[in-house]
Amino acid sequence: MSGNSFGQTFKITTCGESHGGAVGVIIDGCPSGISITETEIQYELDRRKPGQSKITTPRAESDIIHILSGVFDGVTTGTPILLLAYNKDARSEDYDELKKVFRPSHADYTYLKKYGLRDYRGSGRASARETLARVASGAIAKKYLKKKLGIEIISYVEQVGKIKTDIDYKNVTINDVEANIIRCPDSSIANKMIDFIDEVKQSGDSIGGVIKCIIKNVPSGLGEPVFDKLHADLGKAMLSINAVKGFEIGSGFAGVELLGSVHNDPFMLVDNKVRTKTNHAGGILGGISNGEDIYFRVAFKSVSTINKLQSTLNLNNEEVELRAEGRHDPCVLPRAVPIVDAMAALVVIDHYLRQNSYA
Repeated sequence: MSGNSFGQTFKITTCGESHGGAVGVIIDGCPSGISITETEIQYELDRRKPGQSKITTPRAESDIIHILSGVFDGVTTGTPILLLAYNKDARSEDYDELKKVFRPSHADYTYLKKYGLRDYRGSGRASARETLARVASGAIAKKYLKKKLGIEIISYVEQVGKIKTDIDYKNVTINDVEANIIRCPDSSIANKMIDFIDEVKQSGDSIGGVIKCIIKNVPSGLGEPVFDKLHADLGKAMLSINAVKGFEIGSGFAGVELLGSVHNDPFMLVDNKVRTKTNHAGGILGGISNGEDIYFRVAFKSVSTINKLQSTLNLNNEEVELRAEGRHDPCVLPRAVPIVDAMAALVVIDHYLRQNSYA
């Protein structure tokens, strides 16, 4: 079975490599009648594209999206949608030195073991360039969720290395997130993050961090126990993103320190609506949304490909030293924010449409 598809009712299948001709996605199961334009999708892609600031890879890809099917007169038709963005600035020669060596902590070795060969140019299918397709399809999902249900998805950089903001997520707006190049809504902390990433970049190294995501106005009742719990699918979605090493929802690991009497979220009635006084659960109970904000954190490791001398093995299992060349992000977080947004939207729209099928 292929692992290139995601979702059940709203299903995407992505294709393309870092240095191939294009990156694309087919969306099947998208409802008809959603107004969508290439410009709207492009907005999300521009948040993800390379070369957008001094702390991202300098690869100059405009990532221009083309809607090739499934949309007529500016609205979705209900038939499969094909979105495509052509690669323009691939420099495959930058990766010639990687033909016969395995980068430490990279997918070079595992792809070779799985398929018997690997595309060493920019990591091929293992490259985060594949996430372009997720963001493009996620833009349509976000548009539907916002117009149909008033659902808003906001992700932001909460931590880089040991530098962390303790800003209250309830007060964060998309304008706050987009106010700086690191996409941290806390301006004073953002400047510290940017300076730190710049230092790391100049040294030829990389650094990781944490992205926090909030999904507001999710109706109660979404989720498919027992194996397709809403938070389980969110976890799978986030862990499928390149460089992600951790996922926690609600109180997460900090919840183990709280007694049940403290961690429990008491129910109350507000304006004839059932609410909870606290939200340690992160908006999901028993795998089903309870109407509160869904919030979770996603941990990204430091980028594997760095411009520092490292010991590794070649194809002959001989010890060699490698200093990787090419154009790489010193920190993936600012470009990963729209990817987290997109994957969250894909999970929620899929569960909403699945819930609707019961009616």
